Amino acid sequence: MLRRTAALALAAVLAAGAAAAPASADDLPFRDPDLPVDERVADLLGRLTRDERIAMLHQYQPAIPRLDIGAFRTGSEALHGVAWLGESTVFPQSVGLGATWDTGLVKRIGDATGTEMRGFHAQDPAAHGLNVWAPVADPLRDPRWGRNEEGYSEDPALVGAMTDAYTGGLSGDDDFYLKTAPTLKHFAGYNIEERRDRVSVTVPPRALHEYVYPAFRPAVESGNATGVMAAYNLVNGRPAHVSPLLEDVRSWSEDETMIVSDAYGPSNVAGSQGYYENHAESHAAMLKAGIDSYTDQDTDSSLTVDAVTSALEQGLITEEDVDRAVGHSLSIRFRLGEFDPDRRNPYSDITPDVIDSPEHRELAREAATEQMTLLKNDGALPLDPEQDGAVAVVGPLADTLYEDWYSGTMPYEVTPAGGIADRLGEEGSVSAAEGADRIRLATPDGGVVTASSAEDGGVLRVQDSGGGGDAEEISVFEWGEGVVTLRTESNGRVVGLGEGNRLFNDQEQPNGWFVQQLFRFEEVGDGQVVLKYDGYDEWNRKYVSVGEDGALTVDADTPDQAARFEIDTLASGTEQAVDAASGADAAVVVVGNMPFINARETDDREDIALPKAQRELVRAVTEANPNTVVVLESSYPQSMPWAQENAPALLWTSHAGQETGNALASVLYGDANPAGRLPQTWYRSVEDLPDMANYDIIDSGHTYQYFEGDPLYAFGYGLSYTDFEYGKPELDRKRIGEDGTVTVRVPVTNTGERDGDEVVQLYTSQKRSRVEQPVKELRDFERVHVEAGETATVELEIEAADLAFWDVTRGSTVVERAGHDVLVGSSSEDIRRTARIKVDGERIPPRDLSADTRAADFDRYSSGVALVDETKAKGDAVAGSEGDWIAFDDSDLRGLSSFTVQAARAQDGAAGLEVRLGAPDGRLLGTAGVPSTGGVYEYTDVSAELDTVGGKHRDVYLVFTGDLRLSGFSLTEG
Repeated sequence: MLRRTAALALAAVLAAGAAAAPASADDLPFRDPDLPVDERVADLLGRLTRDERIAMLHQYQPAIPRLDIGAFRTGSEALHGVAWLGESTVFPQSVGLGATWDTGLVKRIGDATGTEMRGFHAQDPAAHGLNVWAPVADPLRDPRWGRNEEGYSEDPALVGAMTDAYTGGLSGDDDFYLKTAPTLKHFAGYNIEERRDRVSVTVPPRALHEYVYPAFRPAVESGNATGVMAAYNLVNGRPAHVSPLLEDVRSWSEDETMIVSDAYGPSNVAGSQGYYENHAESHAAMLKAGIDSYTDQDTDSSLTVDAVTSALEQGLITEEDVDRAVGHSLSIRFRLGEFDPDRRNPYSDITPDVIDSPEHRELAREAATEQMTLLKNDGALPLDPEQDGAVAVVGPLADTLYEDWYSGTMPYEVTPAGGIADRLGEEGSVSAAEGADRIRLATPDGGVVTASSAEDGGVLRVQDSGGGGDAEEISVFEWGEGVVTLRTESNGRVVGLGEGNRLFNDQEQPNGWFVQQLFRFEEVGDGQVVLKYDGYDEWNRKYVSVGEDGALTVDADTPDQAARFEIDTLASGTEQAVDAASGADAAVVVVGNMPFINARETDDREDIALPKAQRELVRAVTEANPNTVVVLESSYPQSMPWAQENAPALLWTSHAGQETGNALASVLYGDANPAGRLPQTWYRSVEDLPDMANYDIIDSGHTYQYFEGDPLYAFGYGLSYTDFEYGKPELDRKRIGEDGTVTVRVPVTNTGERDGDEVVQLYTSQKRSRVEQPVKELRDFERVHVEAGETATVELEIEAADLAFWDVTRGSTVVERAGHDVLVGSSSEDIRRTARIKVDGERIPPRDLSADTRAADFDRYSSGVALVDETKAKGDAVAGSEGDWIAFDDSDLRGLSSFTVQAARAQDGAAGLEVRLGAPDGRLLGTAGVPSTGGVYEYTDVSAELDTVGGKHRDVYLVFTGDLRLSGFSLTEG
């Protein structure tokens, strides 16, 4: 293994001293592809100066001409195709890929993306780097997360399978060389955008080992992922960039891994997070924790170089620390083939002509089709092209496609209306209506907002009315939470904030990091409104005024200072949609989200309901045409109970890329049988969701594993145009040991008249346990094609190791002796067949509190408790305030009469910890007072005598009587 031998190899190189210089750089040992890679890394490290090695810690590693080494850049985006580099094949969003439940397809998409990345690399090797930051392995625990579209699923097993498949395609199938070097995002505990660089999430040991690690570990363990990216947030009070958890990642792989920071993450540690006083200390801590590449200040590496150099000079780190990190990144560069002859590298002959190839276009269509998920069908689908040839395609997404922040640039766009029109051909007809109101904004003194008709737009101004026309017409699109976008009909461009804080009509769609095309209308009385700019640059959210030259300018601090407008509705979008639908054989209403608005990076959703205007549109069209299909094109689950109750058919798709329209049409008209399955629970309302800051799904009772409510749609749900019957599952054994495997064979018969795919899902439910177990948990799945009238036998597996959970009493995984229900079905709620197995695991003994017990290893805790950093470098402690508690279940208290705690209290005065039995207000055994220690990292040992307890095993509660931190404790004999 490279990391075990590289240090020794480097030492040997350095000890040998300066040898005679080779004839050329090509003759140096690090250029010899027949040498072991660890020797090559060591040789190259030994030839670099200290300054050159430090410079290589930055994302933009400079060229070293004297060794004929080119520049290298970490970090190209490739979540669902190559992003940001120009036109490329755009596949469905990751959440859509998750809905395919097809790891083979996802691997092929990863392979195509990796191939196109190589094509871009051939165009510009320095700028188009082969270290790709994809995929996102964070489980989608909360559908309000702004980056929901970037992940695969709420279930860690499904996430792990998908990330392993996608990275397998990205990295290629050579034993040594990498097509690209995939990096998993974002490790760890990342799922909140608001104050994401300052929020600390509490991730107890069970949540970490049972929910976080299973999502990240498979791709790293298989060698398909070459590293991870540290998350912005803090985990248990410590920035993820300095977390000791990063070293756990390294332990999962036999190959060398490279751990990178997120953009500007290194600056945050001493900046917004204030965790260290200066960058020298923070950069030293990051280096020791495992960060190998600092993504900071864009191309300017001076902060990184200066901080690391200062840390070296202060003795905070050693050159060995620098060499270790640089060695990690160099090992990846070697495996990418950078230093080898092209003939040795199987990927060196990939050229730019692979980008947007016909094969990749076909794959994009296949993927878009496979992720289409049928949510309801009262017989409206599939449509009949002869009977349903006149179709009204209406709604804000009816005739447009949207890209997201991490999307590539689509080389062409087949919209829903366009795809349906192509499918029907000359025999059918398609009418489209966006369902957006068209208005005119007038001022009380008779002026009218007018827009430029130039293709590249101009400044919006208030002028005397010219008698109407396109220049005065604005279409309003409502996206929920009061946010609207405005499109001028003079040139079809979206209005946004531009130079001089003036409004311009110059954008094709909302875009950019700050998304400057968002507005709100606020009523101010007398039938008048003011217009507020609502872009993502929060410091500039002001109101629109009218300048002396008539220009609309965002510069008013309050509504009173803003210009007032009267809204004259020229045409009702809903009425236009109803008119189109009323005269059609069928209506297709396409609603959903715009990926740059109300949920994206830096912005979480406040609600999960479909926007009000879209709800009204769905209702009106459905009532106007009984043959209405509602298509939800969305990056995340949306609550739409009325549509579920009343619409004849509902279909969900993610923003599925360039082939969305063709894929949708093929499903609507039955050319393809839908088989997408939901990769996350769809809740009925935001009331079903916990506090978003509660990352612990066991405590909050969420995701399908712990949710006991009534979801709108269950995890794994999806319908088909045919029916599948499940036969009795056959198990090759019904009793296994801790290392055993059960093979489950289940016959699946297509009893309908159409060929189709079924996603066979296998769950287990543990019947008896020391701890709270999931209601059910996904263990295996397979998407299988079954022709009409035929039967396919699906073979699934349950490994005893997968049934293990984290035993907080001993700090290790355990397979418990227990019975497990084996549940086979079409979704987490649609279980068709069951069986039972027994696992000969171990019984967890009662807790031994006489040994030192880590406070963080509690079984349960109150809502006010948080896990925090015991020290800046390592360890977790428990922080609580008066009335908070932590519980340690099934504890053996026989003969124990003394209580010792390790606690810290920064505040003046004293607090304490009560020891109680059975409940937070149960029998009091004793109290340990904790004096002020002067700081949160200053711990002291405090002891107290306890009342003795009989020989029964009891649940012990430690109850806080004031603010303090508890790192550990023990109960001993007096």
